[in-house]
Amino acid sequence: MKAAQISEYGDASVITINEIAKPVAGEGQVVVAVHAASINPFDTTIRQGYMQEMIPLEFPVTLGGDIAGEIVEVGQGVEDFEVGDTVYGQANVVAGNSGAFAEFAATKADQIGRAPAGISILEAASLPLAGVSAVQALTEHLDLQEGQKIFIHGGGGGIGSMAIQIAKHIGAHVATTATGDRVEFVRSLGADEVIDYKTQDFTEVLADYDAVFDTVGGDDFARTLDVLRRGGTAVSMIAQPDEAKAAELGVTALMQSTGVTTDRLDKLTALVEDGVVKPQVDKTFPLAQVAEAFAAREGGAVKGKVVLQITA
Repeated sequence: MKAAQISEYGDASVITINEIAKPVAGEGQVVVAVHAASINPFDTTIRQGYMQEMIPLEFPVTLGGDIAGEIVEVGQGVEDFEVGDTVYGQANVVAGNSGAFAEFAATKADQIGRAPAGISILEAASLPLAGVSAVQALTEHLDLQEGQKIFIHGGGGGIGSMAIQIAKHIGAHVATTATGDRVEFVRSLGADEVIDYKTQDFTEVLADYDAVFDTVGGDDFARTLDVLRRGGTAVSMIAQPDEAKAAELGVTALMQSTGVTTDRLDKLTALVEDGVVKPQVDKTFPLAQVAEAFAAREGGAVKGKVVLQITA
């Protein structure tokens, strides 16, 4: 089978399409014929080697996490899925799987769920990490409630676009950052207030917010704490919290490590099938053009997700 792999860390030019053996389902695993996969910022982080000390990889390694496709083999101990099920979820190597950017992927059965009805397989592939990240942050860490105010930093990206839709469904007032044509994009998702980060400072515009969901990271996460009311909570997908500043302001600051689980995927599926969350696929590439797909996502002009179409 074909797989997008790296044998060294670096930019997108280090990715090669290799012919490798089809994986076999181990105990508690399934093998999925991967019809589509999508690229997340975490895939870039892995490829560039930023996690190599924490998560050393054995080269060559197959890239990617998000998958959608059909189960073709079920391993021992798997009871909730069977051959022929259309599923979505994650197959990341760092989570004990075989990698997503391949024609077939072996993945743990507790990291997949049945794909939502009523959407395409390409749309399903765009959802797992971004959608679960938003569900986990808003409903578990932030416990967002109707009538509260949330600042979603980076609303035009894959995670941010999911979070805006879920927050509006909950009944929250949503402020977010965007620029260029992403301004109208996030408004179309339901954002009540949009700050153009190239011309405006969000700390001068926003105040007394109940919650912050940060998908941008860097020094901006510490600055987002300034928009919270005392007792508010901020969650970042990327940055470590400034605990001293949080204590001084009387707020809670957390860094989220997203866990893609069957339970969270099932919650996401319900939101999609109820029309609450609509997948946001901006660009699609074949597996052979995976380097170009990474370049598109890393170029910063994408609204939503970049998806790889792998098998028909």
